[in-house]
Amino acid sequence: MTEQNTDQKVENVIIIGSGPAGYTSAIYTGRANLEPLMFEGYFSGGQLMLTTEVENYPGFPEGVMGPDFMMDLRKQSERFGTRIVTKDVTAVDLTQRPFKVEVENDVYYAHSVIISTGASAKLLGLESEKRLMGHGVSTCATCDGAFFRNKAVAIVGGGDSAMEEANFLTRFASKVYVIHRRDTLRASKIMQDRAMNNPKIEFLWNSAIDEIVGENKVSSIKLRNLQTNEVSDLELDGVFVAIGHTPNTWLFKDVLDMDEVGYLKVDYPSSRTNIPGVFAAGDVHDPIYRQAITAAGAGCRAAIDAERYLEEHGVH
Repeated sequence: MTEQNTDQKVENVIIIGSGPAGYTSAIYTGRANLEPLMFEGYFSGGQLMLTTEVENYPGFPEGVMGPDFMMDLRKQSERFGTRIVTKDVTAVDLTQRPFKVEVENDVYYAHSVIISTGASAKLLGLESEKRLMGHGVSTCATCDGAFFRNKAVAIVGGGDSAMEEANFLTRFASKVYVIHRRDTLRASKIMQDRAMNNPKIEFLWNSAIDEIVGENKVSSIKLRNLQTNEVSDLELDGVFVAIGHTPNTWLFKDVLDMDEVGYLKVDYPSSRTNIPGVFAAGDVHDPIYRQAITAAGAGCRAAIDAERYLEEHGVH
């Protein structure tokens, strides 16, 4: 790794991304007097900006609206001196020191970098899906399942996550339809067996959703049989999309170690990536839990790891 001479100010830490992980790392690094600089992105706040009520984050007995929660975290990070720029990072060079971060036409340098760019749920691509997101459409059964007590819901997908979420939803829903484009599942045998043996789950094979119907909340779906092309109406109250996530890691391709899907690898339980001084937090490295609270915990870890790294290297 080469040393770069620069007359420009070198930040102690640059945080790329926001959400619970990014804002928490900003709060911790800010309280450590590291004066963090955050590029929260144009889609700031992460996936909780797409959700309505959050009931499972500790400390909110009455629940909290997802966007309100993110704005509070943002304000809290600013209270401790975080400078927040609502722009996307367009390029990075982590092969030199200090690290180089490009934001549109501007260049910044940093002694350490925390990556909290998250992961994006893959969606069906329907206009009605976007419009009703958070109003009956969800990408997280663990987050939103409890809102559908004694109601009928559908889950789209055929992998392990879809089967796990379908089984989870039967704790609340009266009926769970699994909608799959083929007549066989990708899920492991044990997950298939659990779902198929659950009396509340019904499989709708060779099917796809043409439209999600509802004004202010989901009321039904238009379901197309992909073999006959026949379209039918199915009344239900919720649609869960479980066709996978894409980690937002294209900036770091061929530089940071990733798994086959693209999630960053860290030296667990730390947040260290394969490049010293670069840390990852939240869904960008977590394909398993993907919860606001686990992301916030990872943001705390990354901040403490960055602080210790800077101290060890005599920075600040």
